[in-house]
Order: sequence, then C-alpha cells, then structure tokens
Amino acid sequence: MSQNSKDTLTIKGIDTPVLRIALGTWAIGGWMWGGPDDDNAIQTIHKAIDNGINLIDTAPVYGFGHSEEVVGKALQGKREKIVIATKVALNWSDDKEKVFRDARPARIRKEIEDSLTRLKTDYIDLYQIHWPDDKTPVEESAIELEKLRKEGKIKAIGVSNFSVKQMEAIRQYTKLATIQPPYNLFEREIEADVLPYAEKHDLAVLCYGPLCRGLLSGKMTKDRVFNGDDLRKSDPKFSSPAFDHYLAATEELKTFAKDTHNKSLLALAVRWVLDKYQGNIPLWGARKAEQIEGIRDALGWSLSANDLNTIDDILNKHIKKPISPEFMAPPNR
Repeated sequence: MSQNSKDTLTIKGIDTPVLRIALGTWAIGGWMWGGPDDDNAIQTIHKAIDNGINLIDTAPVYGFGHSEEVVGKALQGKREKIVIATKVALNWSDDKEKVFRDARPARIRKEIEDSLTRLKTDYIDLYQIHWPDDKTPVEESAIELEKLRKEGKIKAIGVSNFSVKQMEAIRQYTKLATIQPPYNLFEREIEADVLPYAEKHDLAVLCYGPLCRGLLSGKMTKDRVFNGDDLRKSDPKFSSPAFDHYLAATEELKTFAKDTHNKSLLALAVRWVLDKYQGNIPLWGARKAEQIEGIRDALGWSLSANDLNTIDDILNKHIKKPISPEFMAPPNR
C-alpha cells in the first residue's frame, strides 16, 4: 500500500489509486435491508462515481448474487476506471434461509466464475475471503486463490473478519493486501490488535459500517422502527436501554462536529475513521443517490489530537458498556 495523497492510496497488487472512501453495496443487494430497488441502486453507483469514488465493494451473499448483478449492470462502459472488490467463501442453503462459511477450493472456484458472470467482467481487482472457515485448512483456500491470481482472474487477495492469528496463518501461503473489519466510533475492537497489525504489515483496511448501520448518520431517532429482515432488529445497540445511550452520544457528537468544524455528524464519523490510520478506507453504504451527498464533506480536513480526545470523552460519558458487532457473524459449516 502506498500513499498518493492524504485522501487516496494504492492497494498492493492494484495499479489504480483509490479514493479513501469506497462504496459499500450490502444494502443494494436488498437482503437484510428491506428488499432491493435496482433503479435507485444504479443511480447511487453512478452518483458515487461522479463524486470521485472508484472502489466499489460487494459480495455474492449481498442479496444472493443480486448486489453483484446490479454493480455489473451499473459499471457497463465504466469498468476500467473502477476497482471492484468482492468476496468469497460464504455459502447458503437452497432456500436461502441459512448462510454458512465455506472456503473449500471447489466453492472458491465456483464462486469466482459466478461473480465474474454477475459483474460482467473478466477479472476482479480485490478478492476477499468473507469470513474465516475453521473447517477448511487455510493453505487449501490460499493455494486456490493463488491459482486464480496466476490465471489473471484476480489481482489482489484480502480477508474480511479475520483475527490477527488467522491473518498470520494465511500470510504463510499468499500475499495479503487488505483486511476488512467492522470499524466505527462505536465499534472499536480492532484497535487492540487488527489495526496495529495492518499498519505493521502495510495492509489497507476496508472499514465496514463506518456509520454503524445508520446510527452515526445524524438522522436516527428514538422512534425509528425496523421492519422485516432489517439487520438492526438483531443488533442490541438498537434496543433500549442501549439505544438511548448511543443516541445521546450521537447528539453530543453532532453538536461537537457543528461547533468545532462546521461539519455534519456523518462527515465527522467518516473523517474519524480516515484519521485513525492512513490505510483506512471507510465503506460508505448507500442505496439511494441522495445518500451519496456529503462524501466530499468528509475529505480535505483532519481531526486534531485534541478533537480525538474530546470525542473519546463524549463516548465514555454516554456509553459505559460498548456493544460489539459479533451478532453479525454467520455460523460455520
């Protein structure tokens, strides 16, 4: 990973420098987000590109292929300018009721072909193991990924939701370019080990959930209701009394952002991720074009050491027992 400017970087193995804000497309897939809206999704992707975003992160499990299909459709005629990151090693039952980890070589081989077809491309820039599969020897998965790289089907290899120990294991067999963990003002577990490890080994960190599933958008209210398969129904942070504590923190953070930098809470939350490590790339999740508004507001400025201390004080004041994002982990095979 090399630094081009404060707000761009180059990921190892990928020639194209990327803006340090990427588009996350989990919501675009519809699954766990209330269903898809393809026209809006394509407009969202185009709006992101118009705003300088050139790294788009997706995965087969986002809508069981639907997110990748929408991304592929949206990138027709634009492919060469965009860095595509997708994932591998989650499988699902025929009825799509069960999702489970599966990094067997045969599964990887099937998934790459399916993803290439859906994305309407003949190569993927960054291919990431979505969740570690404890039932498949790591060398088997790594060797298959190396084969794909030598075949030109992928350019760089990353992992998502891996521990330091798991990253160490896979690095014995392949070059690792990125790690993708959850990271935001409210979910900071990676600061203890994953983030220092990434910095030591020059890994880019694709940070998912920088707005903590809308909690840091500045628009979340106490009376918000989550319906259907909405992921937030199973996130303890969105249930009282914890929800009240997190909302109190967001209100004070919102005031701080406005008074200190004349910025929105959303811009503050993204800037915070950017400033914690120069290799961080927050994934801006959006499913409507208007949700792209504000991206530029997070760029071109920085938080001071004093700002970071003040933010920590606000968090410590309101959130005595931070809730981790462990609830999102899918079961093993």
